[in-house]
Amino acid sequence: MAEPLTHFDPSGAARMVAVTDKPETARAAVAEARVRMAPATLERIREGQIGKGDVLAVARLAAIAGAKQTPQLIPLCHPVRLTGIDVDFALEPELPGVRATVRVSAVDRTGPEMEAMTAAAAAALTIYDMCKAIDRGMTIESVYLVEKSGGKSGVWTRGDAP
Repeated sequence: MAEPLTHFDPSGAARMVAVTDKPETARAAVAEARVRMAPATLERIREGQIGKGDVLAVARLAAIAGAKQTPQLIPLCHPVRLTGIDVDFALEPELPGVRATVRVSAVDRTGPEMEAMTAAAAAALTIYDMCKAIDRGMTIESVYLVEKSGGKSGVWTRGDAP
């Protein structure tokens, strides 16, 4: 009988879940994060007029690094063999702000949901860091999983975006 998937051992102590009996399959996850900002800040990002440089290029690198470092940041998170990380940004005047969307793929016994969410959060934090000198009122909002696929549970898609 397979061991239950729980982060607690029989005595109640925290432990990493055993995934040894799970098959390796192709898995993917998509997460998003939003950074709300003043319209003028968004326009400066659009025009490449942020003093620290290309905000979205640096945020893309931060997202990739964040996904790769997730097991070091999130306790009890398994290292996942990542096979791809795609990062896209949408400048949204109606927010106003930037939406970061990260798709992470892997072939492993567990999925890359945490890697996708960590990457989206890292992108949002980097946007904040690069723009805070001109807009300290920015907020990082709604870091969330959009979809996941692969593994025993198959495909899951969020029905509504926060």
